[in-house]
Amino acid sequence: MATEAQKKASANYAKKMTKCVNLAFNKKTDADILEKLDQVDSKMGYIKKLIREDIAKSEKD
Repeated sequence: MATEAQKKASANYAKKMTKCVNLAFNKKTDADILEKLDQVDSKMGYIKKLIREDIAKSEKD
């Protein structure tokens, strides 16, 4: 179990070092995207990989 000090330190770190991005998908029009995201092990990892691939592609152009 985490102590109160550990919880506070973790919250402080998260506040300083992370940013939360919330995405909303329409179940009808984005069904293909939602289906693909349900198939991958890590949604965040998959999205990050795609974005980094796009950045690399853009840098080549």
